[in-house]
Amino acid sequence: MATDALFFGAHPDDVELSSGGLAALLASHGHRVVIVDLTRGEMASRGTVEQRAIEARDAAAELGAERENLGLPDCGLDRNDRAQSETVVDCVRRHRASLVVAPDHDDAHPDHEEAAHLVRAACYLAGLARYGRGGRHRPDRLLFALYRGAVRPDVIVDVSATWDRRMAALRRHVSQLAGAPGPDTYLTQPEFLVQVEARARTWGALIGAAYGEGYRTAEPFAVRDARALLWNGRAQ
Repeated sequence: MATDALFFGAHPDDVELSSGGLAALLASHGHRVVIVDLTRGEMASRGTVEQRAIEARDAAAELGAERENLGLPDCGLDRNDRAQSETVVDCVRRHRASLVVAPDHDDAHPDHEEAAHLVRAACYLAGLARYGRGGRHRPDRLLFALYRGAVRPDVIVDVSATWDRRMAALRRHVSQLAGAPGPDTYLTQPEFLVQVEARARTWGALIGAAYGEGYRTAEPFAVRDARALLWNGRAQ
């Protein structure tokens, strides 16, 4: 069964932090959504690999998505590593998704930057007949999910209908949030979840929605039917 949308995260909670609303929205419409964590998050300051795997599974269930892990090295993602590149290419070819969502490269965490480059390259290389093994496939569309609010989105998706599900999925990552044992991190700060909501409300306000998720595009969107420009997304 082909996958409709493939969401990549560098770590097991990245998709929930950036694009979980879109994943849940597509799943709610009956599309097959698969989340792919590039690493197991073994270098995180909190939680064990085993804990994080269970949390990731439960979070995906909240979103209505499936999940897998490629087992690449945490804090060691490298766009120039041929073996890592082939692993991601094989994943893209295996799922044959129309839409791929990747982390955005403009982020302080080096794994997020490297993941953006790995996935972007993989979406192109997967379409080359002589690269690696497996049948050719190039996704129709690649989006980069924004985690921080400093970058202006190219696209804002109204995720108001699935916002509660996104937050429920995020809260499944118990080991990473306040209340669980371990050293303090950005995610354990009292204002963290407030900031997550504030960012979504800000992006939502820009399109007249309660909550929005911001994305950058790899390429310009094509308008094939000019009549689409006459529809504002609201009931007529």
